[in-house]
Formats: sequence, C-alpha cells, structure tokens
Amino acid sequence: MKTIRIVEQIAIFIANKPGTLAAVCDALAEDKINIYGLTVSDTVDHAVVRMVVSDTRRAIALLESRGILVIENDVIMVENDNRPGSLSKIAKALSATKVNIEYAYLASMPTARKGLLILRVGDVKKALKILSNPALGL
Repeated sequence: MKTIRIVEQIAIFIANKPGTLAAVCDALAEDKINIYGLTVSDTVDHAVVRMVVSDTRRAIALLESRGILVIENDVIMVENDNRPGSLSKIAKALSATKVNIEYAYLASMPTARKGLLILRVGDVKKALKILSNPALGL
C-alpha cells in the first residue's frame, strides 16, 4: 500500500565548500531532527539544499538562528512500490490533469520493496487528490 501526503520542505542556501553540509546535518542531528529526503543543487558560490525533515518548525528555528536563509514550501511525499513504471504512472497522471512537476527527487536501495519520492508541483492539493485515487493503481 502506498502512502502519500502533503509535507513541508525546507530549502536552505549554504556556501558551496567542504564541511558546510556536514555542519548543517550535525546541527539537525544534535537537535534530534531526522532528514527523510534531501537534494543538493550547486552553483559556483553556493548550494541549495532541499530537505524534508521530521520537525520542520524546529529545523527552521535552528537554522535561522545560525544565520542560514530558509525557505519553506509544500511538497508531495509518496512512499511507493519500488518497481519499474511507478514514476511514469505518477508523471502521466499529473500531466493528464495539467499539474506541472517543477522538480522531484527520489531514492531507494535496489533491493528495497519501497521507495520515497518527493515532488514539488504547481498545485499540491490537486496533485494529492489525483495521486490518492485508487484507480491510478500506484
């Protein structure tokens, strides 16, 4: 059975140099905040780190107290079967209803039965309704 819900994602802007991400992860770990999903996009002088964490409010307060710029937005989190075609079904269903996928990140071990997908879409409520439809067969 799949799990799908709207969750808060934070995006932070940090220096693109060794040790910066480690310091952020250490701070979250010290405050007992777990990271469920993470992606890093780099530029020449900074990196954008997007993550879904166990306690968004505490993470925002912690990171802002360290002078880190934090932006929050809603995303769709899908725990789904780890099999060929799963992402294709999701992308097709959203496309057919004119919901744009702005970006996505996912991960699973090759032998895992489930994977985790994070989707930033143009309309999270509409996407949740579409992807929660049992007829989709996810």
